[in-house]
Amino acid sequence: MNTLDNPIEYLKGVGPLRGDMLKKELQIFTQGDLLFQFPYRYVDKTQFHRIADLDDNSGYVQLRGILRSLDTLGEGRKKRMTGRFRDESGVIELVWFTGIQWLQNHLVVGTEYVVYGRVNAFRDQLNIPHPEMEAVGADQSQPAVSFDPVYASTEKLNNKGLDVKARRRLVKAVLEKISERDLPENLPPDWMQKFRFPSRYDAVRQIHFPANQQELDAARNRLKFEELFFLQLRILQLKRRRHIASRGFVFDKIGDYFNTFYHQHLPFQLTGAQKRVIKEIRHDLGTGKQMNRLLQGDVGSGKTMAALLCMLMALDNGFQACMMAPTEILAQQHYSSLSGSLQNMDVEVALLTGTVKGKKREAILERLRNGDIHILVGTHAILEDPVVFQRLGLAITDEQHRFGVAQRAKLWAKSNPHPPHILVMTATPIPRTLAMTLYGDLDVSVIDELPPGRKPIQTIHRTEGHRLRVFGFIKEEIAKGRQIYIVYPLIEESETLDLQNLQEGYEAVSREFPPPQYQISIVHGRMKPADKDFEMQRFLKGETQIMVATTVIEVGVNVPNASVMIVENTDRFGLSQLHQLRGRVGRGAEQSYCILMTNYNLTNEARERIQTMVRTNDGFEIAEADLKLRGPGDIEGTRQSGILNLRIADLARDGRILQTAREVAAQVLDKDPDLTLPEHLPLRLQLEADRQGAKQWVKIS
Repeated sequence: MNTLDNPIEYLKGVGPLRGDMLKKELQIFTQGDLLFQFPYRYVDKTQFHRIADLDDNSGYVQLRGILRSLDTLGEGRKKRMTGRFRDESGVIELVWFTGIQWLQNHLVVGTEYVVYGRVNAFRDQLNIPHPEMEAVGADQSQPAVSFDPVYASTEKLNNKGLDVKARRRLVKAVLEKISERDLPENLPPDWMQKFRFPSRYDAVRQIHFPANQQELDAARNRLKFEELFFLQLRILQLKRRRHIASRGFVFDKIGDYFNTFYHQHLPFQLTGAQKRVIKEIRHDLGTGKQMNRLLQGDVGSGKTMAALLCMLMALDNGFQACMMAPTEILAQQHYSSLSGSLQNMDVEVALLTGTVKGKKREAILERLRNGDIHILVGTHAILEDPVVFQRLGLAITDEQHRFGVAQRAKLWAKSNPHPPHILVMTATPIPRTLAMTLYGDLDVSVIDELPPGRKPIQTIHRTEGHRLRVFGFIKEEIAKGRQIYIVYPLIEESETLDLQNLQEGYEAVSREFPPPQYQISIVHGRMKPADKDFEMQRFLKGETQIMVATTVIEVGVNVPNASVMIVENTDRFGLSQLHQLRGRVGRGAEQSYCILMTNYNLTNEARERIQTMVRTNDGFEIAEADLKLRGPGDIEGTRQSGILNLRIADLARDGRILQTAREVAAQVLDKDPDLTLPEHLPLRLQLEADRQGAKQWVKIS
């Protein structure tokens, strides 16, 4: 048995109680799991800072000096301990909020310590919360190692004696027990030479206890490549299997429907990006394989027009098409847009939503079965069993993250003998590295330019001191006949507080914009769907000039007359969400504005988000910035994807490694799809080991 497969509780210094805690807190079940939870940072023991040189941007620092005093302040939850720490250049405060009893017993005033922690600013005073403390030995020496690893931990683990130092000891104990047999090489020898990688055994040892920065960099590069390579290998294998297994209808001709619309009714010249995407889709539709393509494009990039032209290809080949939207109001908007574009052509477009009932519904269902309806637009009502197509060839879903796997499977069942071609559209720009990973088994098309003549939205940051000027600007825009959104953040943890904030905002706006001169709509999550829809429709029809709302305002709803988006408490929104909100304006020909309102005091991260919004309208640039600031876990829809449980790679920063890993994986599968060649044996064994690991995890969970 491989040493790394031994249960964690059998490792000396762990035992059953600590073992249970490691399983619950960090999902460490085996000694291998312990080894493959890598440090997230390192303490450089060779470098010391001077207190006099520190400021609130210093980050993590190491100091050497004397602990001059310790004081316990406050009671109960507010209890804390503070210490004055001095070196030859100055004094800094150390502060602890937990573990006070232990500290009182172990820290000695007047002793020389090495202190390590993150510098924090509180009320213009610098301090270090919960620093690591190590007494300097009598010989005045420091540890010989240059880099000490620091591992992710929890308060419960620290209380069980599994703090950073204990974790280091446990990892050392495992490393002392294993040999190269326990960590066999999983990459071909020529790759090791080509990329100058250390062996897998050496990389794992060096990632925990590097002798220097060069060793650490080499170990990181090797382990990041390995992780991303096997991820991409699995994704590309799935993609190839789907292409082989999934037969699809052949759309082999471009006929009258497409040509008539393209040459006689196209309302504007297509952009280069739209033409490229339509060619990619046309190629898919002619292969005899089922298309599964993701179409991403920023708000207003012309995805719907590209989708319409693809639906006309289906009609030219004797098939029906459908388009599914997540909400009724968005479905109605798509229906109006498509039927307006096709009004001079012999194309039947119908709308099916939950509110279409009785004889009207029966008539639509019958005409759909008979093939009299060419294009059906609707909500998830399309998925219901009574909805039968004569010959469905293409299904399009808008804002695909709103539809689950089970719903998409129902869509597949609407067509025989093959499933329909699938095109999923999203206006949420997805960073390239994330798309390669999350949607790596789909083909991805991107519309990355806006139609000519569209005026970029002007984005401005304003603080509370500018409130009256902002109100004055709103009045000017309304006087021109324009409409205004005012959006408040949604805090899921406190619906009551949300409503209170919204209500207060609504009252303030109502005082400044009194009826009958001004009419105001209000929309929030606690309203009944019918009431919410009523208010949305009033705004859509121009009966109200101002819409006060939480972020429940519908994704994708097009109000061409809305020219101003005001976002309150902007610092509480993520970048992608801000970009989506901004996209609610700028739909018409007039100049549009997005005003980001905040208090004066902003964190560095909030300031960076706002500066990014002011600087650019490019959704993909914003998505990349969002990925760097927040990580993939916070980007909409990715949290549910277990694919992002990466141990060491970072999709925000390791784009080049990911690209290389994907190219190498594609080359391997081109040459050897089933990995049967002798040189690919290590790859096959690793994939099998990964699959076994996944099965074990299923059993555990």
